[in-house]
Amino acid sequence: MATTPLQSGVQAVGRLAMVRPAGVVLTRAAYNYGRQTVGGLRMASTVTTEGNALSGYSNTVEEETSQELVLIVCSDKKERVVILGSGWAGYAFARTLDPNKFERIIISPRSYFVFTPLLAGTSVGTLEFRAVLESVRRLGLVNFHQGWADDIDFSRKTIHVEANTSDDLASRTRLLMKRSQDPAEKGPMFDVQYDKLVVAVGAYSQTFGIEGVKEHANFLRDIGDARKIRMKVLQSFEKATLPITTNEEKRKLLHFAIVGGGPTGIEFAAELHDLVHEDLAKTYPDLIKLVNITVYDVAPKVLPMFDQKLAKYAMDTFGREGIAVKTEHHLTRIRPDEDCEGCLKLKIQEYGEEEVGAGIVVWSTGLMQNPLVKKMESKVIQRLSPSGDAFSAEEMQIQKDPKTKSIVTDSHLRVTMVPAGSQENANEMVKGSLLPDVYGIGDCTVIKGQGLPATAQVASQQATHLAKRLNKGDVDQTPFKFKNWGTMTYLGNWTAIHQSSADELTGWAAWVLWRTAYLTKSMSLRNKIMVPVYWAMSWIFGRDISRF
Repeated sequence: MATTPLQSGVQAVGRLAMVRPAGVVLTRAAYNYGRQTVGGLRMASTVTTEGNALSGYSNTVEEETSQELVLIVCSDKKERVVILGSGWAGYAFARTLDPNKFERIIISPRSYFVFTPLLAGTSVGTLEFRAVLESVRRLGLVNFHQGWADDIDFSRKTIHVEANTSDDLASRTRLLMKRSQDPAEKGPMFDVQYDKLVVAVGAYSQTFGIEGVKEHANFLRDIGDARKIRMKVLQSFEKATLPITTNEEKRKLLHFAIVGGGPTGIEFAAELHDLVHEDLAKTYPDLIKLVNITVYDVAPKVLPMFDQKLAKYAMDTFGREGIAVKTEHHLTRIRPDEDCEGCLKLKIQEYGEEEVGAGIVVWSTGLMQNPLVKKMESKVIQRLSPSGDAFSAEEMQIQKDPKTKSIVTDSHLRVTMVPAGSQENANEMVKGSLLPDVYGIGDCTVIKGQGLPATAQVASQQATHLAKRLNKGDVDQTPFKFKNWGTMTYLGNWTAIHQSSADELTGWAAWVLWRTAYLTKSMSLRNKIMVPVYWAMSWIFGRDISRF
């Protein structure tokens, strides 16, 4: 084998330094070994002139001999972990990852985390917006980049980022979904390199391609959505009080339609009911009899994650509160009402040509694929070594779930690959087909063989598990196991339902558990104090019904 002589002394190789005794030659194999070794820890390794290596951790360089080459890391620089997203998965992961061992960098279009279970309360003034927000920058990150990951070069470990220069665009789901994918219309671009990558970009609201949803419906996934809904609700009441508004227009303005019978839709309907009957009834007593709240869902029952008994309890409770629940109803179009300014018309398949008027439509019907995930899954990748170098001519693709189109990970939350073109037949993971140093958590991923729901509880547990495993350096030893702590939904008027493997609760007791659980799960001490304070203020003084 040909050898490559080196001068005695130190040869810098990336983050490494080759220290070679005089008279020793370094083979190409040994040189490659040094080049591919990952930095981040002070490590001493002996590499013989035949290219064999024995490595171990040390704070000092081992004594040199005439037959050994000593390889050390010449920098104490930590491994750079880049996290895509600041939602439940991304924020919880960054919060748990040890900053003494890793450089933490977050890339997200928004600079905050939203405690989504309490978002419905902010949309009606029960809580103020800042009580459900956590600043990403308070985590003490090495860096935070406000933007979208537009593409990823896995071989170079580089992320192409589009800068977000508009906070409003990131905080409102409707605007976010309209963000252009045309390269000519994108914002400023820059690159970020990583040693390890955690994909936690979440998912978008599912619209099923229904006409007018993106343009006219209100979503409830971010703080900008909640603010928009609060203003729209109060605006509808103000318009209805004008002397020029007819009774027919009042009924349209004061019809609040919620599409989707999951926890988000049900909890918003309950919070809106409380706002109307506990606060707005005192301010607009003549309008309350015209208010209608309707929940539409295509399924035979609402709250499909609960058993039949609890779902029926929820529907009966809504019936007593005057909230209409229309199951097996299919909305096919939303359009502006040309006869009533600020009103909408809903076309529902079961009603034929008749359209239903509404002042606002709140859309909460599930999740769809994030554009970055779609781009990642379409990329053809050569099988890579742990250092990022291609060592096989076989072309691979990131494995996607055939039903949800989400990224497939193994039980250790590592992103998996399959041979290009074999997505439909990839029932079993190809041996050794892991994408090196890339992990996936949250709503944008599916663990192979586990049908876990896309919930905040799952995302936060995945994030915490992965961060702890990285902290201990045993990611490949302990698989992720989900612990179901139960499901809760608020039904209004101080009642709720709770279901877990241990018990079921309804009514006031479930409401107490609902509030206690969410209070203890609030991320920071500041918000754990602010949330009960705002709850108390709303109970004593009433909700804030000013428009701002």
